[in-house]
Amino acid sequence: MKTTDELVRELCDRAAIRELSDRYCDCIWRKDLDALVSLFTDDGAFIVEGVEREAISHGRARLKKVYQKSLDELDPRLFIHTHIMDFIDENRATGRCYVEVFSAKIEMRRIGLGYYDDEYAKVKDKWKFARRRYFLDTIDSKISLRKTFMP
Repeated sequence: MKTTDELVRELCDRAAIRELSDRYCDCIWRKDLDALVSLFTDDGAFIVEGVEREAISHGRARLKKVYQKSLDELDPRLFIHTHIMDFIDENRATGRCYVEVFSAKIEMRRIGLGYYDDEYAKVKDKWKFARRRYFLDTIDSKISLRKTFMP
């Protein structure tokens, strides 16, 4: 059985990880690239899982380029929900949350539906994305998220 201190720590960690995804959406809406990439560990990765291949971006410099391209091409608006997480230890966790992607460039039309499969790492006392993998479930045929993220 967990102690009260362990339960409180876990609740605080869960809230911090949930807030990490909230901040991710907020940074995208505000187009704050510096704050967005700061949500990742220094060697963090963003991966878009495609039908036949995947696009992987490692490190904050590359992440900033990929997100800038996404913001320029799509002006995305994300809605994240149903956040599930599991702790590996005090400094590592995994999680999954579901996302709907809309584009402000095309009358807030939904352009994607899928989920993030995440790995989180606690750096100093802050939770960060160590890896964020986006699985596309549904994608609009006119605005291709694959074109944006796949080289």
